[in-house]
Amino acid sequence: MKAIEDIKKPINYEMELFEKKFRLSMSSRVALLNRITHYIVNRKGKQMRPMFVFLTAKMISEGEVSERTYRGASVLELIHTATLVHDDVVDDSDRRRGFFSINALWKNKIAVLVGDFLLSKGLLLCIDNNDFDLLKIISVAVREMSEGELLQIEKSRTLDITEEVYYEIIRKKTASLIAACCSLGAASLKPNSKEVETMRKFGELIGMAFQIKDDLFDYGTKQIGKPTGIDIKDQKMTLPLIYTLNKSSKKEKSWLINSVKNHSKNSKRVGEVINFVKKNGGLDYAVCKMKSFQKEALNLLAPFPDSIYKKSLILMVNYVIERNK
Repeated sequence: MKAIEDIKKPINYEMELFEKKFRLSMSSRVALLNRITHYIVNRKGKQMRPMFVFLTAKMISEGEVSERTYRGASVLELIHTATLVHDDVVDDSDRRRGFFSINALWKNKIAVLVGDFLLSKGLLLCIDNNDFDLLKIISVAVREMSEGELLQIEKSRTLDITEEVYYEIIRKKTASLIAACCSLGAASLKPNSKEVETMRKFGELIGMAFQIKDDLFDYGTKQIGKPTGIDIKDQKMTLPLIYTLNKSSKKEKSWLINSVKNHSKNSKRVGEVINFVKKNGGLDYAVCKMKSFQKEALNLLAPFPDSIYKKSLILMVNYVIERNK
């Protein structure tokens, strides 16, 4: 966690104040809701998304933030939390960040309603303050995330996914939210400026690299030990596998598709697929693409004046592809 602490250092004050404002933004007159939202807030993750908002805002404005910046960060976190609560219901998952999920503790019906409540709280926070430009950025991200998830489900049924379709899925599913964080940070202080689009693109590139790194964890690393093969078991087509499929012979391709479609619960077969992908350069290719997105993102930061905020964003870019989990 030291890397995260170093990244957060220039915005420690803003993050502490944000936490207080975020708690207030979740408040309700319903005791059950307050109990659940208290549970959510006390089990927060690394908070990378609000960090992107504040670091972007401070980098483009020589260290300034505004109430709009805090609202933007709160709205993003509310809506992101709502999607996680709903995701756990969809995936029938009983764990989130090592703790019991909302649906595991309070059942699906309450979890769906809590997700809806958080979503509406986020939308109203923008509407009540006339932050319609921020609302548009966030609404686009929610639409993209939904489309990305559905596109992935559609393609997992047929396994006919190309590299271009894969990039479209991860751009929508993962990168759109990080893109929203960065464009929101810029828009909170400089609405309609060229920085809003530059930082949106920056966030999108980071999101692409982030998802490819997640895909690589499925194949194991020195730090996390044995490969998990969870994506293969879930019949998710990730970049290492797509690349390997595209360069395999007809016979090898048939074996790979059959393995993923019909033997994804067989640990021995999944292990064979993982080894085949490694041996045929799937991981090396994915790492190369991930680093290409990283380099493109860093190039977008180059024209901004040097500052502690820019330095932290560069650290964040590097952390995304060097993290161990």
